[in-house]
Amino acid sequence: MKGMLGVAFYAASNAGKILKDNFGKSLEIDFKGDINLVTDIDRLSEKTIVEIIMDKYPDHQILAEESEGKRSESPYRWIIDPLDGTTNYAHGFPFFCVSIALEKDREIILGIIYDPLLEEFFVAEKGKGAYLNKKKIEVSSTDNLIHSLLATGFPYDLRESEENNIDHFNNFIMSAQAVRRAGSAALDLCYVAMGRFDGFWELKLSPWDVAAGSLIVKEAGGIVTDFKGGDFDIYSKEILASNKKIHNEMVQVLKKGMS
Repeated sequence: MKGMLGVAFYAASNAGKILKDNFGKSLEIDFKGDINLVTDIDRLSEKTIVEIIMDKYPDHQILAEESEGKRSESPYRWIIDPLDGTTNYAHGFPFFCVSIALEKDREIILGIIYDPLLEEFFVAEKGKGAYLNKKKIEVSSTDNLIHSLLATGFPYDLRESEENNIDHFNNFIMSAQAVRRAGSAALDLCYVAMGRFDGFWELKLSPWDVAAGSLIVKEAGGIVTDFKGGDFDIYSKEILASNKKIHNEMVQVLKKGMS
């Protein structure tokens, strides 16, 4: 695993430098939907990451946000978000990151998330704990929802679909101390892992949004499930992450929105 971790770290570092060096500069922006955008920097970051990984592991699979990726017979698949928080990045809002996960036989075994502006590297390997810049991290000790700081986000089809998280958001702002919507699910999960947030929920995310972050939360002592408290799958469309202590309360609040 040391070799793979080193490659992931090197890829994230190089991609993060691209993001940092181009932050605040003029961007080429295309729209994948009415409000879902992609920039030339997303593509350059992804190209850099994929080239680094393929140079060392040419037989591995690739699942990435901005390209078709690569399929093979290898049990290893790299799951890449080259710029999580693209809307933030395009507007000059300083909350974005690079996210890289490694999956083996449908199980996430490695996750790295890098915030290049704060120079924060969140790293986890399955069974080995979670770390921020080589210092071990743990989830918060907050034990009731009313004292909790939570995070969430909204899907790109919120104007078209009734399943848009607004009901859950309204319920949680009346149940928690406060709720934040900062625009990067990967960083939100890291913040749960190191105790800046106590819990996070969101729907209609993609595997690259949650693969690395979900492992980092679990390795930091947290829990990740679906909205009902059941098993979490990075390929499903619901994620609920917390410090464990408030998890059941969060499940109960989510049930209100699903009834």
